[in-house]
Amino acid sequence: MPDRPPNLLVFFTDQQRHDTTGIHGCPLNLTPNFDRLAKAGTDLHHAFTPNPVCGPARACIQTGTYASTNGSYTNGIGLNPELPNLATQLNDAGYHTGYLGKWHLGSNHDESGPVAAPDRGGYQSWLAANVLEMTSDAYQTRLWNDHNEPVDLPGYRVDALADASIRHLHERVRDHGDQPFMLMTSFLEPHHQNHVDDYPPPDGYRQRYDGAWVPPDLAALGGTSHAHLGGYFGMVKRLDEALGRIVEALKSLGVLDHTVIAFISDHGCHFKTRNHEYKRSGHEASTRIPMLLHGGPFTGGGRIEQPVSLVDLAPTLLDTAGVQIPSTMQGRSVLPLVQRDADALASWPTDAYTQVAEECWGRAVRSRRWKYIVRADYDQWQAPEGGVFDRYAEAELYDLQHDPYELTNLIESQAHTPVRQAMRKRLRRWWSELGEPDAAIDEPANVRPIGQRRVTAAEAHA
Repeated sequence: MPDRPPNLLVFFTDQQRHDTTGIHGCPLNLTPNFDRLAKAGTDLHHAFTPNPVCGPARACIQTGTYASTNGSYTNGIGLNPELPNLATQLNDAGYHTGYLGKWHLGSNHDESGPVAAPDRGGYQSWLAANVLEMTSDAYQTRLWNDHNEPVDLPGYRVDALADASIRHLHERVRDHGDQPFMLMTSFLEPHHQNHVDDYPPPDGYRQRYDGAWVPPDLAALGGTSHAHLGGYFGMVKRLDEALGRIVEALKSLGVLDHTVIAFISDHGCHFKTRNHEYKRSGHEASTRIPMLLHGGPFTGGGRIEQPVSLVDLAPTLLDTAGVQIPSTMQGRSVLPLVQRDADALASWPTDAYTQVAEECWGRAVRSRRWKYIVRADYDQWQAPEGGVFDRYAEAELYDLQHDPYELTNLIESQAHTPVRQAMRKRLRRWWSELGEPDAAIDEPANVRPIGQRRVTAAEAHA
């Protein structure tokens, strides 16, 4: 087995805030398994989504490209078949690829059923639904198999997918032990259940966490968090228990030491505080996610402080498997960062870029200290082809060093004009590097002194 590439397992959650994990300061002990894997492996401590919307984020994950490149800039747009993706590249390298759970990349707007075979991104084994929140409930899980036959799974939905994943892993190791595999299990939790606008955890879990702790941004802004956090945290707890069970299954099957595990989420959740729903904004609560890599070359990798994006996942897994990274992929492998390669450390981006869609069209750049957000004046559910605009307006600026929960918008602060100018240049640099057309950026209508001391040039570029 040491002479063959490692197995790859992606544990994929939906709408999980980074601060639900212990390594990010959550005091509730929701994620002991995640925390243990992150500490033993590699903690990608500053990880971000390239687009805080379910479908676009998933297209970015599969193709290693941003939504403006792959074309899946809103929900309801399938994968671009002309772009190489994670599954097709691993298939060509001799891997068996499997997908379980929520897909949300069907090429039509039908949210009530299965995914046609051509729309599955090349995955060889399939047990999934296009939009799982529309075809299931907390204790009713319906997926569709390779032949688009409905399969109803028993138990709480997290457990149903975890059980199916363990069965899949068992069969692969038992019947095809010489072939490396990649399995991506895409859970719905802790995403809300749409038809009831709630976060239904397993029975008894909501009561554990109701009123237990409120993240500071939600404590200040309210939204629906006080009604929903108990259920949300209960979902996160059950997800972590499922992660532990799957890791134990890999150990029992004798393949844990030859399996690289990635944990990701597509975006976060701000509980109707920043807009009228749960994500689709450039704020930390919407864009920052928990992310780790464990096993193989990521063992003992420690904490990576550089910003990492979900577009980096596919290049990283391909690099780990010894597969050439397609030139179309805009993400980068983090493996050289983990290996502390001097060239990688010197050339790695110092900020993260996010394209925001649907509820609020815009762009966000996040450096170590500053968050800069521009918005397009456009109907919330419509956009030009590709979701690319010719004009934006500067809308928000936050000093994350002094205001990590983004409660004070400095966009109109005269003292912070140098910061706006520096961040505007960073944004345009991202556009140039990604091939996104340049656009006009209007300055705030009212720039006024609001009492801060003037920011120095060094602070502006931090």
